[in-house]
Amino acid sequence: MNRNTLIVAVLVVLLLLTAVQAFQLSTLKTSISEGKVNVGSAAPAAGAGGASVPSSIQDLPSMVGGC
Repeated sequence: MNRNTLIVAVLVVLLLLTAVQAFQLSTLKTSISEGKVNVGSAAPAAGAGGASVPSSIQDLPSMVGGC
């Protein structure tokens, strides 16, 4: 296969993938604006909300020696 043909084929595939993703993004944006999809808030920060620590790491020191 000719090198130029291969480059053109790869570019066509990339262009098709870009078009599909643009369509999906547009569809998602429309769904969100129409209220068909619920958008949640950000997850709480680590440690907030009373998350329990596994027992295997509860007794670790808070600081590790170093420089």
